[in-house]
Amino acid sequence: MDPAGIIGIVLAFGAIFAALTLEGADPMSILLPAPLILVWGGTLGVGLAGHTLKDAKAAFAAVPRALRARAPKPGANVETVISLAERARREGLLALEDDARQVEDPFLREGLQAAIDGTDPEDLRMILEDRIATKRTADRVHSKYFVDMGGYAPTIGIIGTVISLVHVLENLADPASLGHSIAAAFVATLWGILSANVVWLPLGTRIRRISDLECQQMEITLEGLLAVQSGANPRLVGERLRSLLPEAEGRADSRKEAA
Repeated sequence: MDPAGIIGIVLAFGAIFAALTLEGADPMSILLPAPLILVWGGTLGVGLAGHTLKDAKAAFAAVPRALRARAPKPGANVETVISLAERARREGLLALEDDARQVEDPFLREGLQAAIDGTDPEDLRMILEDRIATKRTADRVHSKYFVDMGGYAPTIGIIGTVISLVHVLENLADPASLGHSIAAAFVATLWGILSANVVWLPLGTRIRRISDLECQQMEITLEGLLAVQSGANPRLVGERLRSLLPEAEGRADSRKEAA
């Protein structure tokens, strides 16, 4: 599990409430029911209005996986592919049938099985690239859902502030309550900006980043599968795949091989 998402959101909320306390304010002063209902409920409503119900369900279903998932390493399958290339070069592609059943990564397992079944290399590339593109498109929809809500939330907060200020102006005859009423009016704006920048936008960015890492891993795996299918030299396969890795990860894999 990569805890960065959960830690980041908790840290941000902690810093905000710590700042309130250090300023001498009561943190409970921003936990007012009306602004909370308006900002969170209104943002969820306009987010749903701008997408389909299926989009909303899929986007929220992606949140636990994005927060709890272990951050994928693009080079996670490199050593597995190299060992498959070595055996395929010695014994032929059909000898990998037992190995294919033991591969944990479903993308690698299914692609390897298709190669063993005799799928044409160009067809195999097209099929696997389509799978990657489909996944990337779905993840972009999930990410955009939360990014859009991050855009709506501050405006909903301003609407709440305007509503509260209208109420304040209706009660100018009671000067003693004006300070408290005006302060309460700006709580909606606070929650609009806070929810956008501490919850919705980070969630959208997190989903997209995890998707980018997963798709990068799939793309590297795809190149390795095609190399295995063609019977390429395992050493050249390793060099090719490591050249596709991010610089730091590529150097780490090279040092591991040298050791």
